[in-house]
Amino acid sequence: MSLTSPVSTAVSAAVPADRNVDLSVSKAELTGRPVVRTDRGLVEGTATKEYEYFQGIPYAAPPVGPLRWKAPQPAPAWRGVRSATTPGGPCAQGPGEIPGGTTNEDCLYLNVTSSTGAASTNTSTSAAKSGTKAKAKARPRPVIVWVHGGGFTSGAGSNYDPRKLAVRGDAVVVTLNYRLGVFGFFAHPGLPGSGTFGLQDQIAALGWVHRNIAAFGGDPHNVTMAGESAGGMSTCAFLTSPAAKGLFDKAIMQSGSCMLNWPTNTWYPGLERFGPYAPLSEVEDFGNETANELGCTDPKTAVTCLRRLPAATVLGTQMPYNRPAYDTPLLPTDPADALRAGHFTRIPVISGGNRDEGAGNAAALETNGHLTEQAYLDLLTDTFGADNGARVAQRYPASAYASPAQAWAAVITDQPWSCPTLTGDGLLAARTTTYAYEFADRTAPNLGAPPPAGFQLGAAHAFDLPYVFDFSSLFDLRPDQQRLSDQMIEYWTRFATTGNPNGPGLPTWRPFRAGASAPSVLSFATEADGGVRPVDLAARHRCDLWSSLTD
Repeated sequence: MSLTSPVSTAVSAAVPADRNVDLSVSKAELTGRPVVRTDRGLVEGTATKEYEYFQGIPYAAPPVGPLRWKAPQPAPAWRGVRSATTPGGPCAQGPGEIPGGTTNEDCLYLNVTSSTGAASTNTSTSAAKSGTKAKAKARPRPVIVWVHGGGFTSGAGSNYDPRKLAVRGDAVVVTLNYRLGVFGFFAHPGLPGSGTFGLQDQIAALGWVHRNIAAFGGDPHNVTMAGESAGGMSTCAFLTSPAAKGLFDKAIMQSGSCMLNWPTNTWYPGLERFGPYAPLSEVEDFGNETANELGCTDPKTAVTCLRRLPAATVLGTQMPYNRPAYDTPLLPTDPADALRAGHFTRIPVISGGNRDEGAGNAAALETNGHLTEQAYLDLLTDTFGADNGARVAQRYPASAYASPAQAWAAVITDQPWSCPTLTGDGLLAARTTTYAYEFADRTAPNLGAPPPAGFQLGAAHAFDLPYVFDFSSLFDLRPDQQRLSDQMIEYWTRFATTGNPNGPGLPTWRPFRAGASAPSVLSFATEADGGVRPVDLAARHRCDLWSSLTD
């Protein structure tokens, strides 16, 4: 099996593989070099009239050598002023979101972006002389901690430009790196922390925020954890984790419900059923196979042997480390089971997904070989069985779509993504305030490979990201898309501020109520496609069919 995660092989990268997000600041924009004191030392960032930006701040010690596959340790303190004007290196990963990949393990860094509105002032002369930053006495800003996606195998916090989010929302935004793939989710019998090192890194970053964010103008008592895809799945998992309780006050999950579940073939043909999380025993089996594969055959010394190997050798393992492990101290149970049982922290939640999540996978299938109508029917039978496959074919006839591949895109959006997310929203809403949404701009910019001729990607997986983060160095949103982006940022940041996303000038967003007579899922679409309005998500995605097949 390949190390590459099924989740990261779809159109899920934050940026195309051959380009990087441009986070540079022109000399005309630059107003100073603010200096802030953290618990490990002073850091110097970048300031403009609208925001301050600190990059590459270490939140834990480099997990190298004997610290490979150990819980994150405190970052070393430093003397003087540390430059925080360039991001830290991404964590080790294969080619994809990071061009060419990287074998870098010294990667536990975060970035802080803060609006410079009324709550902050320019550095005073006395502060500049002393190497510290003067802050006006004002209400601290809400904090959003963003966890990137990429199937737990790829990505970097620095690929996300949060300036729009921070400035428009008058917020402090933290983006971070965490260990990925075999370095983040390796497990071996007897190894403490097995299967969850990447999640432990995220907890360490949240701890850093609580200790330090006040110095950047943020409120450590008003922290929202947010993420997309694997970042959303991390956020949802932490709702169920005793170890994360109290570390954040609100949660935003974009395409990352605990309830997601991909039956056989629905990520790509031949891939067996899987969910976002794996039992520890399964990941330990992978660990034993990795040790044998790489020549570390003695169980007593296998981990020590593996720690001595070059990162490139370890990164080349064929075992898939793309799911955090449960039955662990960090995740005592499968987060999906915890959600069903009501065992999660009662904090306000935004949860949703994209209208065409599976379109990227279907497009890749069509690119690799034209999907005929018979091949489509065969896929349905192989995936759901003869009787259920026939029922699915009746509700998703190829003749109702532009091609059999487009019909398959609808199937692998509704069954694995949209309806499980709706189920998760209902489980959350039964016990805490939950705002459910669906991103539905079907003309959103394409973040991945060009689709086959005539294939419509629509609002595919990850296509919501340019509406929350600034991707203007890659492409421009149309005016109607920019308005939708502004609305989404308003909702997100009002929610981060108060726990309620509603505000003046915004369409009303009611808390989700499963089975309510009026729809309570908000669809985020451009005005040409109906605008921001409540929709019946269960009807849109035929959830009645899917619930009848799984009962």
